[in-house]
Amino acid sequence: MPKPSIEASAWQVRESALDPGAHGALESVFALSNGYLGVRGTLDEAQPSASRGTFMSGVHEYHPLSYPEGGYGHPEHGQAIIGVADGSTVHLQVDGVPLDVRDSAPEQHERVLDLRAGTLRRETEWVTPRGARMRLTSTRLVSLVQRPVSAIHYVVEAVDRSVQVVLRSGLVVNGTPPKVQNADPRVAEVLERPFRPEIHHCHDTGGALVHRTGQSRIGVAAAVEHDVDLPAEGAVSTQCDEDHVVTTVVADVGPGESVRFVKYLCHSSAVDDPADDLRGQVLAAMAGARRRGWDGLLADQRAELDEYWDGADVEIDSDPELQLAIRFDLFQLLQAAACVSRAPVGAKGLTGGGYSGHTFWDVEGFVLPALALLRPRDAARLLQWRSSTLDLARERAQVLDLGGASFPWRTIDGHETSAYWPASTAAMHVNADIARAYRWWADVTGEDLSTVGGVDVLVETARAWAAMAHEDHEGRVHLIGMTGPDEYTGVVDDNVFTNLMARRNLRTAADACEEHPEHVGRLAVTADELQRWRALADAIHLPYDAVLGVHPSNEGFTTYREWDFEANRDGYPVEEHFHYAKIYRRQVVKQADLVLALWWCAEAFTPEQTARDLDYYEQRTVRDSSLSACVQAVVCARVGHLELALEYLREAALVDLRDIQQDAEQGLHLASAAGSWLAVVCGFGGLDTGGDELHLAPRLPERLHRIAFRLRWRGRRLGVEVTRSGTTVRLLDGAAGEVALRIDGEPLTVTAERPATAPLHTPRPPGPTPRQPPGRAPRAPRTP
Repeated sequence: MPKPSIEASAWQVRESALDPGAHGALESVFALSNGYLGVRGTLDEAQPSASRGTFMSGVHEYHPLSYPEGGYGHPEHGQAIIGVADGSTVHLQVDGVPLDVRDSAPEQHERVLDLRAGTLRRETEWVTPRGARMRLTSTRLVSLVQRPVSAIHYVVEAVDRSVQVVLRSGLVVNGTPPKVQNADPRVAEVLERPFRPEIHHCHDTGGALVHRTGQSRIGVAAAVEHDVDLPAEGAVSTQCDEDHVVTTVVADVGPGESVRFVKYLCHSSAVDDPADDLRGQVLAAMAGARRRGWDGLLADQRAELDEYWDGADVEIDSDPELQLAIRFDLFQLLQAAACVSRAPVGAKGLTGGGYSGHTFWDVEGFVLPALALLRPRDAARLLQWRSSTLDLARERAQVLDLGGASFPWRTIDGHETSAYWPASTAAMHVNADIARAYRWWADVTGEDLSTVGGVDVLVETARAWAAMAHEDHEGRVHLIGMTGPDEYTGVVDDNVFTNLMARRNLRTAADACEEHPEHVGRLAVTADELQRWRALADAIHLPYDAVLGVHPSNEGFTTYREWDFEANRDGYPVEEHFHYAKIYRRQVVKQADLVLALWWCAEAFTPEQTARDLDYYEQRTVRDSSLSACVQAVVCARVGHLELALEYLREAALVDLRDIQQDAEQGLHLASAAGSWLAVVCGFGGLDTGGDELHLAPRLPERLHRIAFRLRWRGRRLGVEVTRSGTTVRLLDGAAGEVALRIDGEPLTVTAERPATAPLHTPRPPGPTPRQPPGRAPRAPRTP
């Protein structure tokens, strides 16, 4: 698939020519969302398109799961995000001929995603078969302030001669079925038309539809209105049925005249609300949107983004493409979570149907830590959603014959929906990853764990680890039959990442109980249980290969056969060219696993061990997952391989703008977007949390002259600037008081009047720059 052609500027993602082969990726790149509602970045006329649609967080349908062999405890049904009522399409005909860029190649075409305005603007000029020059200008937004609201400002102009213009502006349900990558015909049958009609009505300029999914029983309402500005000769009418509201505009347009309208769309969803209530919600939202008007919605959008960038912007000198990519990634974090409510953030956000819209450990592992430092209230809502599913996790633990709770590998509503247990149920590290997110949020914000349900989650995940722990005759504790983050090494014993994360989970849970004794009785935690958690944590076994001087990612990994990377250099992704029976028995790593432990559990490794482990796994990691590059960037930066870290940062940041994984059509890689920001802040900034203090260890690669980033810590806004001259940390909110921090271990304080400064430390690399497998060097080299 061709890569999208993107022009770099400081604040705009720009497409200046149509590339038919890149439609799918650009529909994801140009998607607009607010975490509650998301609209794919299709052309207004909808065709050509790869996968158009409008999505809402949490709105999904169940579908059958088929198993070649039955088995106890398998999920009973799958879940898939489904497109709700889509109002993004406006069909345009000029003198009876539809606008179709495949037939009438535009003489001028541009689309601009403006990261400061929060809009997608499109301008197209073409000549009709009769020789009339036409100009189309449209601007879309999905409100970051009013979560049900999206809008389109649409203008079609006759440049040089009189024409007749006909516009058909639709709101359509059951018109955007997901692409089903499943051979089971029952899946397509369920998802083809997932909505059942309940209410429909219309009037001259719009209407409303209310539907409910057939099996998940989620109600969804949508309303549409058009404020139309016509030449003297024109008419507007609307027709509707159970699945459609279509407004038609007909006008005779003279040279220099135009037809213009603002199309307002409002969406609402709920499981329990009756149809009349849902209709009332979207009609009320519509009244508010029209009251604000297009200009008011634009002003609100800009104000929200001004506030966001004031506390989140990153500045990277000397690399304009990377500068834009990091801002694009930060924009996607905001779009994914700004208005999310009582629902998870999926791995693709609301930019596409990839992974069926499921949320994974990626969100707690990467997205949530970034949000905690940028938009802590959004992070809190995600944690509250996760804790609201705790009872379902307890039920899953019972199915697995465990105590406590076991959170799902992939889900939308809190039930496990993965049909492949070696890479899901066996990946028990998800419980510890979620537990880490609660502790990280509490450390960053200074807020009480119990406000987001954190004490309960920590206790129940600790109980699950206690139930899985196996003690050998020497008193060492093992975790048997686990799959770590690397899905090319499955169902193994003593995965180092899992063991270290479980150890932290056990200790953090015990600490939380001691900090919150008021919850101990409610959760029936005994003194013996707390003592056992700490004893288990102390005794967890960490494999080590004394011959090679490295940690095997799991017991025996360093004794597996080596993968023949040279002979298989064209066999990527590995899982698409080789059977797992072979992959599982070789030293080939899909994504950073042990290296992720070097970051998240850095205290468990000496600097020498970190350097040796990184070098070893760099030679065996193929990065068939987009989650890997940001992790490798952080650890490379901390070890001192700064130029390699920069290359990995570029890959993580540009994964979608360059479509590096060749799958951006399915939606953006949200964890990589968050990971790229974390690579800047935790890698080159060296950020870590330690009790009440913020820790920084800034580093600056030779090719960059300056890095500056902003974050929130304990309710205060901080700005960090790293140059050759040193590091400066400023308080940006002007409030009284001071913030304690450490830079390269040196205790400092910063106040509104007095920034903290420290010299830049440039570590000496411990050895040569690590090598990667043939053909797997970082994949976003800087263009000359």
